Amino acid sequence: MAGYKPVAIQTYPILGEKITQDTLYWNNYKTPVQIKEFGAVSKVDFSPQPPYNYAVTASSRIHIYGRYSQEPIKTFSRFKDTAYCATFRQDGRLLVAGSEDGGVQLFDISGRAPLRQFEGHTKAVHTVDFTADKYHVVSGADDYTVKLWDIPNAKEILTFKEHSDYVRCGCASKLNPDLFITGSYDHTVKMFDARTNTSVLSVEHGQPVESVLLFPSGGLLVSAGGRYVKVWDMLKGGQLLVSLKNHHKTVTCLCLSSSGQRLLSGSLDRKVKVYSTTSYKVVHSFDYAASILSLALAHEDETIVVGMTNGILSVKHRKSEAKKESLPRRRRPAYRTFIKGKNYMKQRDDILINRPAKKHLELYDRDLKHFRISKALDRVLDPTCTIKTPEITVSIIKELNRRGVLANALAGRDEKEISHVLNFLIRHLSQPRFAPVLINAAEIIIDIYLPVIGQSPVVDKKFLLLQGLVEKEIDYQRELLETLGMMDMLFATMRRKEGTSVLEHTSDGFPENKKIES
Repeated sequence: MAGYKPVAIQTYPILGEKITQDTLYWNNYKTPVQIKEFGAVSKVDFSPQPPYNYAVTASSRIHIYGRYSQEPIKTFSRFKDTAYCATFRQDGRLLVAGSEDGGVQLFDISGRAPLRQFEGHTKAVHTVDFTADKYHVVSGADDYTVKLWDIPNAKEILTFKEHSDYVRCGCASKLNPDLFITGSYDHTVKMFDARTNTSVLSVEHGQPVESVLLFPSGGLLVSAGGRYVKVWDMLKGGQLLVSLKNHHKTVTCLCLSSSGQRLLSGSLDRKVKVYSTTSYKVVHSFDYAASILSLALAHEDETIVVGMTNGILSVKHRKSEAKKESLPRRRRPAYRTFIKGKNYMKQRDDILINRPAKKHLELYDRDLKHFRISKALDRVLDPTCTIKTPEITVSIIKELNRRGVLANALAGRDEKEISHVLNFLIRHLSQPRFAPVLINAAEIIIDIYLPVIGQSPVVDKKFLLLQGLVEKEIDYQRELLETLGMMDMLFATMRRKEGTSVLEHTSDGFPENKKIES
C-alpha cells in the first residue's frame, strides 16, 4: 500500500501588494489608541523638546497630552469662543493659540492663565506660529489680514493686507526670523518679509489653500488645497516642481517625517498618503474611519497622531524592538563526538544503509489520512489558523472538493460550527486569490442549509450576508467577462486588416488578381 501524501499548501500571493522598506517601516505601529474629543480636531502639534507632549485643539479647549497618556495632563479652556489652532514654541515652554473671536493668546505650559493677549483681528484666527527668534508671533485670520506680534511688549508690529480671502494656514521659516508664509482661500501662497513690509513672493495654487509646509532648509515649499499637493522651489523664484493628485477629496493637512525624506498628507477621503521627497511617489497609505483634519508626527516618527471630523483622535505608537532574553548556555557535545568515524574508510564487504528521514504529518493531514474529513476541516477553521494562515484553510477546502467529500464535511454542523464556516467565507470570499475555491464552497453551504434557515437569528443574518456576497461576486465576474469581450473586440478592430483580393478583366480579356488595401 502506498504511503499517504500530505496536502500541498498552495501559496496565494496578495495581488497588488508589494513589500518594501517603507511598508515595513510605516506598518511597524501598534493598534491605534482612540481618544474622544469634544468636537472636530482642527489642529495637532508636537512639542519639539522632550518629553514630546502634543497639543490638541478641539472645540473651545486645548488639551495637552503626554505621548503615552490617554488623558490630558493639562487643559487650556479660557476662550470666549471656539479655538482653531495652537502651536508650541521651539523650546516647548510656550504655546500660542488662535480662536474664533479673533484673539491670539500666549500660554505658559506650566500655568493655566494666558501670559499675553493680542487683540487686533476682527474675525476667526486659523493659523499662528512662532518666528525663528522665538520673540515674535505670526497670525492669519478670516479678516484677510496677516499680523506680526511682539511678545515682550504684546503689541502689533506689522499688518499685511495682500490676501483677498480667508487666511487659513501659515508657517514661519526656521532659519530666518523675518520670513513667514501664508496660504489663503484666494488660491495664493505668499511669502512675507518683515524688513520690506510687503510680500516678496507669491505663487498660484489654483485651489483654496488648506495647508502649507516649508522644508527645514527653506528651499522647498509644499502647499495643499483641493485634491492637489504642490511642491515649489523657493530658490528659483517659486517655480513649480511637481503637482500631486493622489487624493479623491480635499487635502487638509501636511506633515514632514523626522528625517525629512517622507512627506505626509491627510485628506477628507479618510486617507493619509506618504510620499518620497526624492521621487514624489506614494510609498505608503493609511486608512482611517472618518475624514481627516489634522496630522502630526513625534520625534523620530515614534508616534503618529491624526485628528478627525467626528472628534476622534487616533494615536499610533511605534512598536518597541523585543529584547531577546539571555537563556542559560546549554552544554554542547564535545568536539570528538562530531568527528567520530569521520575518517573511516569503507571496506569491500560493507553494506551502506541510508535511513530515510521521518516526515511528521500535520494534524489535519493525520485526520485526512484516516478519513476524518469533518475533523480536518474543523482544525483549519480554528480562528488562529484562519487569521494567520488562511491559505491552509483554502487548500484543505480545495482538497476536500477534489475528493468529492466537501459536502459531507460541511453537513451536519451545529450553530457554533456553521458560524465558524460562515465567518471565514464572509471574510475572504471577496479576495480574488481565494474566490474560485470559496464561491464553490459557499454554493454548497447554501444548498445544504437553505431548507433549515430561520432557526437561529445569528446564523440567519450571516447566511443572508453570505448569499448576498456570492451574488455580488458572480455579478462582478460577469461584468469582468463582458469587459474582456469588449476589449477583445476593440483589439480585433485595431489590427491591421490584410488586403482583399478581387478579379478584374484586363483589356485583352484575361482576368487579373488585384488587392484592395483597407
